Amino acid sequence: MSSYVSAEGEMDWEVPNANKPCKTWYRIVGTLDTALSPVVALHGGPGSGHNYMVALTDIHEARGAPIVLYDQIGCGRSTHLPEKLRDKAFWTVDLFIKELDKLIDHLNLRDKGFHLLGQSWGGMLAGSYASMRPRGLKRLILSGSPASMPLYREACQQRLAQLPPDVRRTLEDCDKKGDHESPEYKEASTVFMKKFVCRLDPVPEPIQQAWANLKENPAAYMTMQGPSEFATVGTLKDWEGWKEAQKIQAETLLLNGKYDEVMDFVIEPWFRAIDKVRWVTLEESSHTSMWEERERFMQLCSKFLYP
Repeated sequence: MSSYVSAEGEMDWEVPNANKPCKTWYRIVGTLDTALSPVVALHGGPGSGHNYMVALTDIHEARGAPIVLYDQIGCGRSTHLPEKLRDKAFWTVDLFIKELDKLIDHLNLRDKGFHLLGQSWGGMLAGSYASMRPRGLKRLILSGSPASMPLYREACQQRLAQLPPDVRRTLEDCDKKGDHESPEYKEASTVFMKKFVCRLDPVPEPIQQAWANLKENPAAYMTMQGPSEFATVGTLKDWEGWKEAQKIQAETLLLNGKYDEVMDFVIEPWFRAIDKVRWVTLEESSHTSMWEERERFMQLCSKFLYP
């Protein structure tokens, strides 16, 4: 990775019902003291951490634009809250919206303006926030981000049907039994992940770190998604972000991969609801196109954000 100016910081904030001091860790790649509006990067999960979003430093290196990476509350270098596992009243979309809103104020980005780039769950969060028409938001990128979790569940069922029959049966049988830790389940799950989440071999270390983060700090993910990538049973299971997306005023770029677990029909409601929008499907990618087709992904994002 090329060398660049980078600064780290922490934002102290009062997390509702956390019952302890909390902080959100962030890193600024480049400097905010530039005419270019920064990109605030929202990672997936919830709970994956910022690690794999470091690919976005390519945009800084190409355009000189600052990139803001942060670990959402509950993961990475931000405050962990394992005691809140399965606390449905605590882990809400509103919690993460409040965190994002406070971070933007903490970094004094309102007057300067900022872009949002969210991947997977991070795009769901970014879309929800953009629907609130926050002051300062200029452009929005949603990458591999479901517009509807009921549609995402349908897509996962279609992707499961594309697996070898024995793999599909193992995943379905284990899921019914609540077995998400056996060697059989993990082996079958790896087949799904290699086809529809990251098709690179070997899987880049930052993506492996994101998956490790989910295991090390599972409170948010287990509560909001559930124990399985392809069977949403948590509090997000009925989420329909596209229903508020007609309120989004920012120009928006939608991205997904041809082999993505977030299939085209899961993206389409965003496309229909948002006024100023364009949509590109990357032909050689699944769910992590910023790594699978890194050069193409960064070209698309850079051109859209800094025309």
